[in-house]
Amino acid sequence: MGPRLSFTFAALISLCAAAAGPSFGQVQTDAPAVVLGARPVTVEHIKIHSPAIEGNLEGESADRDVIVFLPPSYSKDKHRRYPVVYALHGYSIGAEQWTHEIHVPQTIEGAFAQGSKEMIVVLPDSKTAYNGSMYSSSETTGDFEKFIYHDLVAYMDTHYRTLPDRMSRGLVGHSMGGYGATRIGMKHPDVFGSLYIMSPCCLSARPFGPPPGADASKYVEMEKQFEQSVAALHSPADSAGMQFFQRAQLASAAAWSPDPKNPPLYLDLPMKDGVPQPDVLAKWAANAPLAFIDQYIENLGEYHAIAEDVGDQDGLRFDTQNLHETLESYGIRNSFEMYHGTHTSAVADRFQNHVIPFFNENLCATDHCR
Repeated sequence: MGPRLSFTFAALISLCAAAAGPSFGQVQTDAPAVVLGARPVTVEHIKIHSPAIEGNLEGESADRDVIVFLPPSYSKDKHRRYPVVYALHGYSIGAEQWTHEIHVPQTIEGAFAQGSKEMIVVLPDSKTAYNGSMYSSSETTGDFEKFIYHDLVAYMDTHYRTLPDRMSRGLVGHSMGGYGATRIGMKHPDVFGSLYIMSPCCLSARPFGPPPGADASKYVEMEKQFEQSVAALHSPADSAGMQFFQRAQLASAAAWSPDPKNPPLYLDLPMKDGVPQPDVLAKWAANAPLAFIDQYIENLGEYHAIAEDVGDQDGLRFDTQNLHETLESYGIRNSFEMYHGTHTSAVADRFQNHVIPFFNENLCATDHCR
């Protein structure tokens, strides 16, 4: 069989991609039918400076693109304040591509027209040199976790008419964004009051060994070639020509096994010279929410509402259901739906007809939220 190898994030993504079809990354998704009578929202493209990302070793900009969707009444009712939903995109795309996947503003407008109360929706961009920050805290990439829960929220509360209360803030994410919503949500119930987790990736620590059914010898050779390719990189930007799954592994390493003493990429990989690195694998496992969820049960119990959903043809359905069952085992109220679809096929419909209505029901829309 050859040496035992790490079942990396890249391998996990490849399994999910096979289950979801060839549409991983930026995809074409179906939009729900336009809702007659829907009023237009206002779209603002802004930049937010994040002290949490300043000084990172990877050279990621601390000035982040953010897309803000203001409800129809925002410009007219100058004294009204609104709940806010923060929506996190997946791996390999940024905020702009995320708007096309979930078909906003159409789906936001449709949800309002169907009865959801007006709210502000915010799409921050957390794409990095390797296509994704994992919404994690790392000296290499910068602290994207704090960018979301602190810098972004603080900016919105000081520059827009928000309701600055956790019970009026919702956090949702899809795929890598679902991972981010899970990770950040566990740690920061003081910031957010309700969570919606869509098809989250990377929830569980992966065992040693090649993916099921893989040829071990070919896997060894693939890993060796990957190491050689990484050794030839002089900067993160040089990775632009690498394969999707190779960049995914670099993104994971930059987020979960940063190494300030290992230039020029400042990261450690779970394999070195064809040998698994237990210390690196331990760091990756320590960033798997299902591995540390027990430490945050009290925090999760503070949420007004938690929901999870995933497609029945999505390779991530097993871990998503595991998350639901773990919450259930601790008596934490949450809803779970496995709908018919792949990883991305129904994401726009879910956003209009499930995500926004969920926050309609569970976010406080008044100044008296306690």
